[in-house]
Amino acid sequence: MGDGGIGSLLPFVLMFVVIYFFMIAPQMKRAKKEKKFNSELKRGDKIITKSGLHGKILELNDKDGSCIIETMSGKVKFERSALSMEMSAKLNAPAKK
Repeated sequence: MGDGGIGSLLPFVLMFVVIYFFMIAPQMKRAKKEKKFNSELKRGDKIITKSGLHGKILELNDKDGSCIIETMSGKVKFERSALSMEMSAKLNAPAKK
């Protein structure tokens, strides 16, 4: 063995730690929040989809992960994953005075 065995691995270990804390951990935290958001949805909630469609939840289907949303132009069926957690939270946030 040479004299740089562990020393040559240190940059790779450090790079992995940095990637984990700046990329992987925040993604896992966000996925957990989105899963919680989707599981807490209920009839009557006002939501916004990721494409910007505003509506109110009429039905939730746990079998296929979909929901039926009432909009001003009628009813539309969407996947729960298409609902925007951030925009829906802003919509339902109490108004600031």
